[in-house]
Amino acid sequence: MLYLLPIAVPVIALIAVTKMLKGENLSKYDEDIPVTFEIDPDTDSLKEMNAYLYENFEKPAQGHKGGEPIAAKRKRFDEGGLARDFPSKFTPLAIPTGNSNGGGEITGEWVTSKKRGKKSDPDKRILYIHGGAFTVGSHLSHRPITSKLAELTGASVCVINYRLMPENKRMEGIEDCRTAYKWILENGPDGPFSVKKLAVMGDSAGGNLTLSLIQWARDEGLRAADAAVPLSPVVDGTYSAPSIKANIKTDHMLRPLVGAVVNIPKTLLLWGTWKETSIIPSAPIISPIFGDLANLPPTLIHVSNSEIFYDDAKRYTVKARRAGSDVKLQTWSHMPHVWQIFDDILPEANQAMQEIAGFLKGRGF
Repeated sequence: MLYLLPIAVPVIALIAVTKMLKGENLSKYDEDIPVTFEIDPDTDSLKEMNAYLYENFEKPAQGHKGGEPIAAKRKRFDEGGLARDFPSKFTPLAIPTGNSNGGGEITGEWVTSKKRGKKSDPDKRILYIHGGAFTVGSHLSHRPITSKLAELTGASVCVINYRLMPENKRMEGIEDCRTAYKWILENGPDGPFSVKKLAVMGDSAGGNLTLSLIQWARDEGLRAADAAVPLSPVVDGTYSAPSIKANIKTDHMLRPLVGAVVNIPKTLLLWGTWKETSIIPSAPIISPIFGDLANLPPTLIHVSNSEIFYDDAKRYTVKARRAGSDVKLQTWSHMPHVWQIFDDILPEANQAMQEIAGFLKGRGF
């Protein structure tokens, strides 16, 4: 039997490491949660939305292995934020990073309302972390959301440009968010001053960074945010939720990006994620659902039942509630991923932003 050892040992090791990469079985957090807002799928606005998604997400990805080239996508995302006028003032900011990344700085902008009677309070701040699959997006691309936030909440919105992949490591983007969190506690749009009310908010990849950030702040003993608002967040880097595959046909925004990925054998996907990020896929730092979800700030999660991260949001909500945290989940039917950014097309985007504003006002904003 000794001759089997050279084969058995590597196989056992492979199985053990794969189990570690996979983490706990999250299906125990599956619950039937009714959709909060049922939307007619045949409205003209949804038809216009789907046509827009085809032209701007599916069509550009055609003929490119791995989807649309990153440089082109980054340019298109930023141009989308510059194509409109907003009732906000955009003030560039630079957050010093000290020695953490060679003495550089994190760029971005403060977004404050210019509307009469709705001047933004410099002591009430929202740290906004943009989405874009950790590879695209900026303070420019997400102005439809950040401007509306400033207008509706009366807060000053700090939007950061964390370091993006693939030219930077995933951990470097996480470090930038942590640096920004500590900075915003003592700095506002008018200069250094301790924050009175703080919210952390982000969409998609930014929602992932938001949920990771509030766990880190708790563990570091930092002042907790008064609220967190992740939109369509990525919470599970092992991609184990049923909706990852079940909703791939209805998620018109993310299908061009992840359509081929969902068919990769699970073991290869786990090892590939580990190689790409240099972080274990089930580590809470990139998969917040695997972390300790107790004693977290009041959280409002938005997600659509048509997107691939639908079950991720539900599972996170269930686990966090069982841990005693205050998490409110609002779901819409038939909406695209991060529909809140499409306020010029979808009435439901404005409805969602009003819900966010109401949630934040209930916590002192």
